[in-house]
Amino acid sequence: MKYASDIESWLSLNLIDGLGGESIRRLLIAFGNPAAILSAHVTALERIVKKTTAHRIKQGAERDNIINVLKWLEDPINAVITLADSDYPAQLLNIADPPPLLYFKGRRELLQQPALAVVGSRNATPQGLSNAEAFSEAASNAGLCIISGMALGIDTAAHHGGLRGSAASIAIVGTGLDIVYPAKNHPLAHKLAKEGALISEFPLGTPAIGRNFPRRNRIISGMTQGCLVVEAALQSGSLITARQALEQGREVMAIPGSIHSPLSKGCHALIKQGAKLIENTQDILDELSHLALIDAAPVRKKEFTSAQSTENSLLLKYLGYDVVNIDTLCARSGLTAEVVSAMLLTLELDGQISSLPGGWYQRIE
Repeated sequence: MKYASDIESWLSLNLIDGLGGESIRRLLIAFGNPAAILSAHVTALERIVKKTTAHRIKQGAERDNIINVLKWLEDPINAVITLADSDYPAQLLNIADPPPLLYFKGRRELLQQPALAVVGSRNATPQGLSNAEAFSEAASNAGLCIISGMALGIDTAAHHGGLRGSAASIAIVGTGLDIVYPAKNHPLAHKLAKEGALISEFPLGTPAIGRNFPRRNRIISGMTQGCLVVEAALQSGSLITARQALEQGREVMAIPGSIHSPLSKGCHALIKQGAKLIENTQDILDELSHLALIDAAPVRKKEFTSAQSTENSLLLKYLGYDVVNIDTLCARSGLTAEVVSAMLLTLELDGQISSLPGGWYQRIE
């Protein structure tokens, strides 16, 4: 087996039905470590937790469940990270209810990287998806690992953008790590496991249960220095993440949109309440600059010769130095308006072009 008996003690404690994170943390304070908790007399346990819970601890977790995790850990890409581990995310230790144990898949070094949460609507507009992907790529290239929840819409776009950048991306999921939800994101989950990471506090085999997703949001915000909301309706779950970020002392930022769009109303409400209005990547870096973490070297360096970067450079050629609009660029390049819009946003974030009133663009010397 990959792990010694201490990890089995952590698993034995974590897999006991009805024993939550708060109770586990109280027990750890009282007894010091999981092995001591498991070997404690029931009367000593009853001083910390309810009688029924104390007896469950003495009965222990189902051995088959522990063996299932130990077999899962035989794959070197998988890990279990506990509060006692040195690379448990430092930011997460500072929230009110840090998970005692995290199931992890991917690149472990990303856990200590400065991070930005990017969240928003599952039913995002094309412009919202473009914004999420472009801002995430730019922030990743600035050294911020992009953290989101792997939902459809803004989350998915944010992960793709983060993975294209230097600091990659981490998905915090609301199921066990042996389950991909939504199923449509299987290719994304595979890419995250290889180039980024996936994290869950829920045991293997945990299905997609509605109440688990708001709970995982505290980890999305808790692992980061700030939270960017791209598109959100007034009742969006993304606003739960934003509220949790505020409670955790994280910076909250939002991208404004049309006053007529329902998906802008959540962002506008956050801005009215004091969230930072974001127009470009520099706004994000300025908002987080006091944390003195943005200069951290990216975990993964990239040569910017990807197909996407090459296409963006070609668009500059079609742009020339005259003022042009999207229609003209579509005619010159043969690309769709949606693709051109996304490329223009990336070039603007990189400071290579400027947008002018009336939907016109100009290349900057």
